[in-house]
Amino acid sequence: MARETLQLAKYATALRYADLPAEVIQRAKDAIADTIAAIAFGAHLPWSRIIADYARRRGAGGKARVFAPGGARLQAPMAAFANGALAHAFEMDNLTWPNTGVHPGATMAMPALAVAQERGIGGRELIAAVVAGSEVMIRIGRATKHNNEGRGFHAPGTTGPFGGAAAVGRLLKFDNDTMTNALGIAGSLSCGLLEFARSGTGAMVKRMHLGRAAESGVLAASLAEEGFTGPQSVLEGPFGFLNVYCGENDVAALTRGLGKEWATLRIMLKRFPVHITSHTSVQAVQDLQREYGYAGADVASIHIAGNQKMATVNNIPAPADLMMAQYSLPFCVALAHHREARDPASFNAKSFNDPAIRTLAAKVTITVADEARAGHTLASTVTVTLNDGRTLSRRVDSFKGTPEQPLDRAEMRDKFLLLTKACDGAAMARLFDRLQNLEAEHNLDWIKVDAKKPNKPRPRSMAARRGRRMKKRTK
Repeated sequence: MARETLQLAKYATALRYADLPAEVIQRAKDAIADTIAAIAFGAHLPWSRIIADYARRRGAGGKARVFAPGGARLQAPMAAFANGALAHAFEMDNLTWPNTGVHPGATMAMPALAVAQERGIGGRELIAAVVAGSEVMIRIGRATKHNNEGRGFHAPGTTGPFGGAAAVGRLLKFDNDTMTNALGIAGSLSCGLLEFARSGTGAMVKRMHLGRAAESGVLAASLAEEGFTGPQSVLEGPFGFLNVYCGENDVAALTRGLGKEWATLRIMLKRFPVHITSHTSVQAVQDLQREYGYAGADVASIHIAGNQKMATVNNIPAPADLMMAQYSLPFCVALAHHREARDPASFNAKSFNDPAIRTLAAKVTITVADEARAGHTLASTVTVTLNDGRTLSRRVDSFKGTPEQPLDRAEMRDKFLLLTKACDGAAMARLFDRLQNLEAEHNLDWIKVDAKKPNKPRPRSMAARRGRRMKKRTK
């Protein structure tokens, strides 16, 4: 009998902070900080407010925070639900590279942080939990071969409960049997359908999927802690996750390199607020415009050669709403010709309705590149034909933020402050610095997002006050 689930559970329970290399600790801290900033930015959006209000009504009385400006304290499951959904509210949360359909910050780090705040657990244990959850969840994502999405499931909604359960279980120092049960329970909580992408409607559910995954991680670990059981072969069994959700899979990837290779180092931090399938193409557009100095109005047509998902699921020339616009490769490439694609504020109602952007999006064609037929790749080749007949082309297979080109401390700080610019700037700068020293913290209750302080009315000058008194006397 295959025992991959048991091996993953044993690994997660045995992992210790002292085992972690410095670069792995840093990547975990970066993922946590990056996710909190994404939540702070996404909190103001209409779909986020619906989620946050629901969580506040049903989770009151807890100690875990929602990382929105002035966010409420909730019980851990609802805090995880809100934070997981808000992290994914505007396509800015971290994932893995190569893409395995895994979003570690939203679906795994946030449930662990919620439980850490609820139970008064410190930074070192949180970091160890995040790494344990990453090592488990990223390997599950690899084992899917991305075929869960090929079957119509939204991948992070299906893999996320496993990561959250593993992280929370490690945080609470589960033994092997309890961790195995947590993973077994998580398998029955996997969910999320991609129909929103095919129908072009109801894209709010995309954000909810990650919130539910985060909440499910807390639920699975909490039930296991109380003695609730789940199948020991939940991943590899004949009716387990990989066979039911994916069909063709790579079960050996569950344990390949376990204890020798740090999957956590494959966490990628996004630079652009777009679906991951658009990143290489948007980068190509920026590179071409920087080199040749042309404008969006100069473009006659755009052709993209990429992977199968780019050419089908993300090939949405006329998105119906702003959420689908971020999921649309043609729209993102068109917007990059007219706006600063790195700034999430560029994706707004004005841009969505801009005739120049909408017209250019309709001029984008996408085909599957030969290199993508042999395996999963995010590389893309963008060919721009200008009105004067010139043809410009650029191939991009990596970009800043990937493990090969990680954001440095200054770039991380810049992104954190950009996403939190609607909050109290000084408080956010202090929060970023403190998160970078997370291992020294014995309690995490201080992690919160402060709202911007209202501007105080400026005192009138002495001359202005005298003038006002004179005006009253003459009436």
